[in-house]
Amino acid sequence: MGRLDNKIALVTGGSRGIGRAIALELAELGANVAINYRGGKAEAEETADMIRERGVKAHVAQADVSVKEQARGLVKEVVDTFGQLDILVNNAGITRDKTLKKLTDDDWDAVIHTNLNSVYYTVSAVLPSMLEQNFGRIINISSFVGQAGNFGQSNYSASKGGIIAFTKSAAQELARNNITVNAIAPGFTLTEMLAQVPENIQEKILDRIPMRRFGKPEEIARTVAFLAADGDYITGQQINVNGGVYM
Repeated sequence: MGRLDNKIALVTGGSRGIGRAIALELAELGANVAINYRGGKAEAEETADMIRERGVKAHVAQADVSVKEQARGLVKEVVDTFGQLDILVNNAGITRDKTLKKLTDDDWDAVIHTNLNSVYYTVSAVLPSMLEQNFGRIINISSFVGQAGNFGQSNYSASKGGIIAFTKSAAQELARNNITVNAIAPGFTLTEMLAQVPENIQEKILDRIPMRRFGKPEEIARTVAFLAADGDYITGQQINVNGGVYM
């Protein structure tokens, strides 16, 4: 895999889980990484220390990316700190799982604002910098649920499907400026979110996965790193890393 020396990356929701794995993988390839978090400062600082151990710079930035002013302020903070921003990874996401008959407006709004609107906010904010340098790698973390749907996740499915559609449109507009935009659609991955699912339900989920195991955050991270380092001729794509749960 190619190197990312002297590149600046921002990972939203980068303090733990898939976000932390992505941040560490990018740092391993030589990128300086900004870690965004909403509430877990200690975890973000721990991730930053792990990044610095790899011989690169780390920056910790608190922001709620569901709020447009904070999301755009986050991008400005990173650009002001490092002087540029080359790689944007939109990873922040939440769930509020309920069937439609129990879903509230607040459940819908919270998921759409955090998972989908944040992608628009950060991408629109980073464009001036990427356009000026005629280079950018934007990688949006979607989900197979955005392709296949899932019981009790209409809000989450809509947000992740919206990310895929946004990715394709943005890629068409920005390709001429050497800015690639891609989405990664993970399947069920070993994170704190999955750990909260009861064991009997996890067994039922495993029955749906042809590879008979859950994904690892590092497997998502390596795909992000590939797109950032070697994906120069890949844009507008959704890459499935899901063990075959959706084909």
